[in-house]
Amino acid sequence: MMTYQKSLFVVVLLLVSLALSFAQVRAQTELNFGIISTDASTALKQAWQPLVDDLNKETGMKVTAFYATDYAGIIEAMRFNKVQFAWMGNKAAMEAVDRADGEVFAQVVFADGSTGYYSYLITNKDNPITSLEEFLKNGKQYTFGNGDPNSTSGNLVPGYYVFAKNNIDPKNHFKVMTTANHGANLAAVLNKQVDVATNNSEELEKLKAQSPDKFAQLRILWTSPLIPSDPLVWRKDLPEDVKTKIKSFVLAYGNTEHGKSVMKNIYSYGGYRDSSNAQLLPIRQLELFKTKTKLAGDTTLSDADRASKLAEIDRQLTELEAQMPKNM
Repeated sequence: MMTYQKSLFVVVLLLVSLALSFAQVRAQTELNFGIISTDASTALKQAWQPLVDDLNKETGMKVTAFYATDYAGIIEAMRFNKVQFAWMGNKAAMEAVDRADGEVFAQVVFADGSTGYYSYLITNKDNPITSLEEFLKNGKQYTFGNGDPNSTSGNLVPGYYVFAKNNIDPKNHFKVMTTANHGANLAAVLNKQVDVATNNSEELEKLKAQSPDKFAQLRILWTSPLIPSDPLVWRKDLPEDVKTKIKSFVLAYGNTEHGKSVMKNIYSYGGYRDSSNAQLLPIRQLELFKTKTKLAGDTTLSDADRASKLAEIDRQLTELEAQMPKNM
């Protein structure tokens, strides 16, 4: 009887071991690719699915596109390992690196070879607003469509350059402030549902190519400084062989005519180049500058508290400056 029990125990251990091995292999070959919510999921799927299909074919892995209703959904999915790698904006990537064990491994290159884009504030040409100054001066007369809180071009960049630098809190400054992704904000401006909204050059270039009549209905009120183009981020704990397969595919994809054709339909992308978390350093600086501007005008703080907090931000900015690559 004892021999039988030992034999049964060995068999159970073997089955458990095989099950764990199978799960490990499955985890390494079945991945979710997160795609941030810049537009309706149907539009995103139409643009990205050909690349996902090619990734499956070339790597032999089963990669499934994962869409969430907002940027935070992708970040949280990566945090809990429901997404293993993703296309993100820089602000979302910074959150993923800090909170979801993420790591930047590639960066978008546009079809013209550039690696940057612009944030915009846009209005309908039928709207009487003709300048940023007019919009800000008469805020209580206007409705404003802000971007996703984790969007670089839709929130962080205009949040600093347009609002923080002018000591404006957009939540209270306008008659109504709504929050949505780029596609929804663009539609709201075209349909005259909001007076002004954030957007970016990627969305408007796509609109210009696909619907020039709609593009002609827009007026750009403000253009940002150049923003680093979007990164691809993976979880740091992905197996090295899986990382190698993904990165090799990504960096080579824009070198073929087929790849170029697919990438052109994704915001006129041309391919990807190697990158790292250093890409996020300017975004970290921007976030700190934004916080510093708010602190400097915060009358609820004592002079000592304000000075202490500002000194800490200056220390962090100095550290970031020291980390900045010379070519950035």
